[in-house]
Amino acid sequence: MNIYHITHSPRVGIVHLHFWGCNLNCRACLLKKELYDCHLAETKEGIFNPTREGSRAPERFLDLKEVMRILGKLEVKQVVLMGAEPATDHQLPQLVKALHEEFGSYNILLTNGFIFADLSHIDEVVFSLKAYTDELHRHYTGKSNKKALENFIRYHQSGVKLRAESVFIPDYIDCVEIERISMFIAHVDSGVPYRIDAYIPIGDNPWRRPTPEEMGKAVSIARKHLDNVSCLTGTEELKFEVLRVI
Repeated sequence: MNIYHITHSPRVGIVHLHFWGCNLNCRACLLKKELYDCHLAETKEGIFNPTREGSRAPERFLDLKEVMRILGKLEVKQVVLMGAEPATDHQLPQLVKALHEEFGSYNILLTNGFIFADLSHIDEVVFSLKAYTDELHRHYTGKSNKKALENFIRYHQSGVKLRAESVFIPDYIDCVEIERISMFIAHVDSGVPYRIDAYIPIGDNPWRRPTPEEMGKAVSIARKHLDNVSCLTGTEELKFEVLRVI
C-alpha cells in the first residue's frame, strides 16, 4: 500500500491514514512543505515558517497487514483516508472493507475526485475542488478539471454523504473563483457543506497568506449560494490531541 504515516486522537478514536502518491501536481500542496500530519506538536508551528524547507519522500510504506495490526492496538471509531490522493492506491477497497469488518469504523475519504472510488465501504467523501475555471485549474494542478466536476456530480448522485472544500489564495483562487465554485456546488445541491481553507505560503509561489477579513468575505460570498459554509484561517486551536503512531 501507499500508507506511510498514521496519527491517532485517542480521546475521540479518530485515526488518520496518510497516503503517498497523487494524480495532480498542485502548486500549493502542503506535502511540498511538510510530509507529516500538520496537527502534530512537532509540525504545526513549522508549516507557517516561510524558510522551512520542503519534505523528502517517505522512506517506508506499510502493507495492509501492518496497517491492520497497528490499528488493532488503538481505539478506532473513525478513519480518515487522506493524502496526497488515497484513491490512487489499488488496495484502498480492501482496506476500507477490512476497517468496516474489524472495527465498524466510519470511513471518510479525502479526495481530489479524479478517480471515482469504490464506495462500498466509504461512509463519507470530502471532495477538494481546486478551481472551477478550467484554465485556472490547469495552471494550478497541471490538469483539466472536467473529470473532477463530473465525478462530484456522480458522488452526489451515489447518495454518499458529501462535503466540499477549497483553498483560498489571494489574487489567484480568490473571491471571484470561490463564488464560481460555490455556484457549481449549488447547482448540484445547495445543502452540500463547503469549507474554505486559508492558503499557507509554500515554496517559491508568489502568493501571500489571506487576512481574516478576506476569509470572511469569501465565506459571505459563498453563503449567497450555499446553506452551510465555514472556513479555516489557520489560527484555530485543536479540539483534541493528535499523536503520531508511525
